[in-house]
Amino acid sequence: QYFEVPFDSNMNRTKNRPLVRGQISPLLAVCFAASCGVLGIALLTLGVNPLTGALGAFNIFLYTCCYTPMKRMSIANTWVGAVVGAIPPVMGWTAATGSLDAGALLLGGILYSWQFPHFNALSWGLREDYSRGGYCMMSVTHPGLCRRVALRHCLALIGLSTAAPVLNVTTWTFPVISLPLNLYISYLAFRFYRDADRSSSRKLFFCSLWHLPMLLLVMFTCKKSILEKEDKGDRLSESPGRAMEMRLP
Repeated sequence: QYFEVPFDSNMNRTKNRPLVRGQISPLLAVCFAASCGVLGIALLTLGVNPLTGALGAFNIFLYTCCYTPMKRMSIANTWVGAVVGAIPPVMGWTAATGSLDAGALLLGGILYSWQFPHFNALSWGLREDYSRGGYCMMSVTHPGLCRRVALRHCLALIGLSTAAPVLNVTTWTFPVISLPLNLYISYLAFRFYRDADRSSSRKLFFCSLWHLPMLLLVMFTCKKSILEKEDKGDRLSESPGRAMEMRLP
């Protein structure tokens, strides 16, 4: 927000931010942000594990030094911003497991794809605002691409949900139970793609608000237990020995 004060002042949705209105000084804002960032990374590194702290530091860098300036340069900012939004659940996984494995990447992938229908639908109704602020958003400069990308990533959520049991993160009930949720948001994304109006974009946006927590709740209830994974690992580790015993006279 410190970097974007001149541009936020031109947009209805951001013109009342504290820095724009002068309610806090730029120095105070920067000091507060730096303190939160440094203390947050230190707590994650020392209190959780270094991998989670490193991901937190990388995400702050990605948001402030890459995504923020890119918003006025290229529509690629949306893809970079989606990575920023995908990293927090990955950090949750690494905090619990200490490893960056398939489950972490799957959670990150779901959050990454979900953000495109969520943000593209939101930005569709804010095109005039973004244009006044001078931001390069798909909804402003590439409206057709904006709608196509939203639809593609809704369909990608179906594939990612199907990959969960393949990666041994959930049971096979997860892709089955989550299919109606993913089909419904895909249907609304198709309506948005076809109609290209505020009504369809608003419906897709509000659907995205409840779709994600519902999807993650279903994923949680269908997750593979640690005991199941350990039992499967034990069977796999024992199978070569059993095969050797069968071959011995």
